[in-house]
Amino acid sequence: MVVSRRVGSDTGGTFTDLVADDGTVTKVPSTPHDPGDAVRAGIAELLGKGVTPEVLAHGTTVATNALLERRGATVALVTNEGFADVIEIARQDRPSLHDPAVTRPEPLVPRELRLEVAGRLAADGREVEPLGPVPEVPDGVEAVAVCLLHSDLQPAHEMLVGIQLEEGGHDVTLSCELSPEFREYERTVTTVVNAYLRPVCRTYLRQLGDAADTVQVMTSAGGLVPSGEAAERPAALLLSGPAGGVLAGARAAVANGFPDAVTFDMGGTSTDVCLVLGGAPAPAAEREVAGMPVRMPSLDVHTIGAGGGSIARIDDGGALLVGPRSAGAVPGPACYGRGGTEPTVTDADLVAGRIPTWAAFPGLGALDLDAARAALDRAGVTAEGVLAVVDAAMEEAIRVVTVERGVDPRNLALVAFGGAGPLHACALADALDMAAVVVPARAGVLSAVGILGAPLQVDLVRSVPDPLDHSLARGLSDQLWNEARERLLRQVGYEPGSGDDLPPHVIVHLDATFDCRYAGQSHELNVRHPRRFHREHRLRNGYERADHPVEVVAVRARAWVESPVTMADLPSPERRGAHGPAVIAEPDCTIWVPEGWTAEPGAAGALVLRRWQR
Repeated sequence: MVVSRRVGSDTGGTFTDLVADDGTVTKVPSTPHDPGDAVRAGIAELLGKGVTPEVLAHGTTVATNALLERRGATVALVTNEGFADVIEIARQDRPSLHDPAVTRPEPLVPRELRLEVAGRLAADGREVEPLGPVPEVPDGVEAVAVCLLHSDLQPAHEMLVGIQLEEGGHDVTLSCELSPEFREYERTVTTVVNAYLRPVCRTYLRQLGDAADTVQVMTSAGGLVPSGEAAERPAALLLSGPAGGVLAGARAAVANGFPDAVTFDMGGTSTDVCLVLGGAPAPAAEREVAGMPVRMPSLDVHTIGAGGGSIARIDDGGALLVGPRSAGAVPGPACYGRGGTEPTVTDADLVAGRIPTWAAFPGLGALDLDAARAALDRAGVTAEGVLAVVDAAMEEAIRVVTVERGVDPRNLALVAFGGAGPLHACALADALDMAAVVVPARAGVLSAVGILGAPLQVDLVRSVPDPLDHSLARGLSDQLWNEARERLLRQVGYEPGSGDDLPPHVIVHLDATFDCRYAGQSHELNVRHPRRFHREHRLRNGYERADHPVEVVAVRARAWVESPVTMADLPSPERRGAHGPAVIAEPDCTIWVPEGWTAEPGAAGALVLRRWQR
């Protein structure tokens, strides 16, 4: 049985959240062995047993967890002669400058599976050396990554290698198709990561196909893609869930008069923060995950290992530490009554009175206050100490996306969501003297809300052959616009050039940006137009060189079609104001209003919290 319903889902480390297009929500415990089991259980609870939604918009942690836990495929790398060790040599910077014992993560491809092929193309496309024979791939290899020199500009050799490998029955990821950007190390690692994750994600997403008539998957860039495409490009899914929360958080901030804000998503295992300026989340060209650079379009989300399930302990030096290790969904915090014995942030929140003792979390029943106290006592820590340490870590995370980028947090609102975010938001806003705290409607499942309302989207990027030729860069942006638009139209079932009329409800939006730098610099800034680079450089770095040549090293294009469901379409829940100290318990989250703060109903069902006294 299929009904015309749309459901958004977000798989977290502790809970899996789901929201339907009529505004109903549910939270079910996550199922680490197969996250799809929790999604199916949530759909059954939301819509009824045997009822299948027409569209499932899904945020997944499968790619991230597989990379963090090293549960990917056995991968071979094919590259040019002399470049097999690029992924191990990496960059000259050290992961931790003052730690003599720090080591880089082991490469995903061992030395014996790094295969070299003769042949060179120059950056301008000239063939310096003919392509040699493709090496034989050893037995046991499940996927092959191919990354040849300059293939971001001239992919001919790389595509020939890929064709031969595919004819041999291999699962092949080509860098020129996945991430056609300059910088060999980052492009090589990104291609290897995609090959490493593809078998795992492909299996998972195919199995999830029976959960809905159509499955769309959230990317790190904040847009949905068909599940088939997501399965082929899993390197684009490493911020799948958090991106949804950023989108919805930005919209809630704008609706309440705060176009400039920081989204603050505190879940069970991690905290994600992102800067929003002018209503738009900050973009990033690259993310580091598990110590490896992944060069795919993304929202600029900064993540730390601090969540409701983060475990507190005393280290050998007597210092109190919180996280990054988490109790997760199983066994979970001690107060869940599932066998957990180590103290977590949630246990501290319960003992401190921020979570009412009568609260019942989805799928868990009443919380066990005595078990939480016992866990804290055994570890020799206090609830107040745990909360102070975790708040300090999250305050520093907010400083990373604001102060370190030249943005004054005092002019921003803090948008708090996730199961634990509204418990800690006022303390963080106080520490940073932020303007207000916005707690959106359905804050505990806001990432699922954002995924439900996310656009169907295509993101493309290309290196610029001559960085000083700005007219060439603008011409390339026009080409990417057209390519992105055509890909998007095919995703909605329309074939460009067919002569058929485009469905009236399909309105394609287009955008382009440019990665620019001063000639001689080694880092770039993404700007709307090269002319704006000087101003942006001054804002970010405190100075500009107006007479210095500007290079455009890459062009980015985006095409999207808005979701048929927006946050404004969802019924706004009735929420009452409160003066602190007060606890506001809601079905999907708990809000702590400290003394000196007041909570008042805002737009789109949000609560806006402000200080009424110092």
